[in-house]
Amino acid sequence: MSEYDPLEGLRPTPVKQDFSQPFWDGAAQGKFLLQYCPESGQYQFYPRPLSVQTGKRNLEWREVSGRGTVYSHTVTYRSPIAAKGIQPYIVVLVDLAEGVRVMSNLVGCAPDAVKIGMAVKLAWVKAGEDNFPAFEPA
Repeated sequence: MSEYDPLEGLRPTPVKQDFSQPFWDGAAQGKFLLQYCPESGQYQFYPRPLSVQTGKRNLEWREVSGRGTVYSHTVTYRSPIAAKGIQPYIVVLVDLAEGVRVMSNLVGCAPDAVKIGMAVKLAWVKAGEDNFPAFEPA
């Protein structure tokens, strides 16, 4: 788990679908699993029932490194009611080493320290009772 998570205890438990259950099962074990299309050779995120490249249902779940770089970010100063009083927090788009872009939070980093191109690594945080993937400076 990350040392500092401004949203700790405020993320609701994720809603799990049949096709996303392997993602959450992996997260419970500290594994960052993404769907992989063997036909196109590409990963995809967020979990879906079929490949966005081919439209087929032949996806595999593969563990990824959790290492990447910040593609874009925003600092949120006005949070939803559930996070009232927990400002600011950072939302990032991260380009993973495996070639897929994911959206999450950046933890353990001051808002004025985050930069586009900054190296980040996976940091698990809590969402209800579940592990949720976030990122921290590498």
